[in-house]
Amino acid sequence: MTNNIPKPEISPNFTLEDIRKIREWKYEQRKNMSSSEWLADEAVGAKKMLEEIASMRQQST
Repeated sequence: MTNNIPKPEISPNFTLEDIRKIREWKYEQRKNMSSSEWLADEAVGAKKMLEEIASMRQQST
């Protein structure tokens, strides 16, 4: 069960404050999830990141 919490605004400089906002946002999204829901959410994020990395590698060659 994912909570629908708006994504925080990130500054162009990406500061420590931005990291804190992201961590709080993720915590609020996941605080009522079961372990299996949390792992599934983590897997979705990891898959997106791996696809992004693969895309960047293809563009650089």
